[in-house]
Amino acid sequence: MEDQSIISALILGLIEGLTEFIPVSSTAHVLLAGHFLGFKSPGNTFAVLIQLGAILAILAVYIQKLLSIAVSLPSNPRSRHFVLAVLVAFLPAAIIGAIAHDYIKAVLFETPMLICIMLIVGGVVLLVVDRMTFTPRYTDVMDYPLSLALKIGFFQCLAMIPGTSRSGATIVGSLLMGTDKRSAAEFSFFLAMPTMLGAFVLDLYKNRNALSMDDGMLIGFGFIAAFIAALFVVRGLLDFVSKRGYAPFAWWRIGVGVVGLIALQVYK
Repeated sequence: MEDQSIISALILGLIEGLTEFIPVSSTAHVLLAGHFLGFKSPGNTFAVLIQLGAILAILAVYIQKLLSIAVSLPSNPRSRHFVLAVLVAFLPAAIIGAIAHDYIKAVLFETPMLICIMLIVGGVVLLVVDRMTFTPRYTDVMDYPLSLALKIGFFQCLAMIPGTSRSGATIVGSLLMGTDKRSAAEFSFFLAMPTMLGAFVLDLYKNRNALSMDDGMLIGFGFIAAFIAALFVVRGLLDFVSKRGYAPFAWWRIGVGVVGLIALQVYK
């Protein structure tokens, strides 16, 4: 295992952690950075498997709330409703992701041009939605109706196209259906846990025979870097979007997409 590969894995892990929970598409950033760094991973597993580090960052930040919900499940209908809402929102991605997994990894993940275009398109959509005036009907993730959760789950499926952004799709969907910005981001956090864990398990199973010991070590480096970076993002994101909205992320997406398209033409 070369030192350059380790450095690339750490860089990509940091990118994953910094971008997973903001609506800029962590997969797009990791895949594009990996493309220009010349970083190769069997079946593009690296970009998926290091997401587990980001999942653990959510667990670390929300551990008290999650334990409280778990302990109160037998006696608290509100806690049971919240857990069911997250599972209902996860269901569309679980079904469609399992069916389309091979196509997504073999075709969409290997198309940098598509990734850049989706970054730009998603940025424009996010910018438009952020400037719209909504009257929120739902401000607490614990009270999201199951019908709303299911619709958010279908919006999340759009993120199977790399460059769309899982958090971006769920947040935009949530805002359009009457949530406020803070709870939209928070529900996206909780929905990420089963979604990313499911993607991790499926991808690891599908590529179990293709991964070597060196691949495992590089994934470990990326995993640790993603965990540390994601901790800072999860702790500060809710306050940031409450005050600043999503426009800064929209402009970032557009900028990265444009630069990516130019770089792809220059460095063919």
